[in-house]
Amino acid sequence: MQFEGVTKAERDSGVWIDGQYVGYLKELKGDKKVMLLPGEHQISVRQAGLDDFVRQIVVEPGQKQTVRVAMQKSAGWVTPSARSTLKLTVQPNRAAVFLDGRYVGHVGEFGGKFHSLEIASGKHRVKIELPGYRTFETEINLLAGQNRK
Repeated sequence: MQFEGVTKAERDSGVWIDGQYVGYLKELKGDKKVMLLPGEHQISVRQAGLDDFVRQIVVEPGQKQTVRVAMQKSAGWVTPSARSTLKLTVQPNRAAVFLDGRYVGHVGEFGGKFHSLEIASGKHRVKIELPGYRTFETEINLLAGQNRK
């Protein structure tokens, strides 16, 4: 199984198969495609600010499938006026990042010299998760304009 997304937001969206996070969309192609057992599976693709993309698929033995993901902006999503910046340094950088229970991207999007996560100032719960690794959770409280690593 491979995945295709049209926009950058879709390509950086997280993919769940049968409730299990498997990575972000743009990495799940080529030699990193997902192999599934024959049968019915639920595909969910998530990104903050976009409605979840959910599909039921049936996999036949030996069949190759491509899921074309198209997502729409969430109604009522507002960019916060008072913002803070959060940088993440985590290995592996493909781990999923959740802010207040919502998937916001993978670690690689929010680290290094030029990447960070802009969030509303105030108290937040951050969770970083990847199957096979211990989940990290913490609470942060950021002031308007504050940069945090």
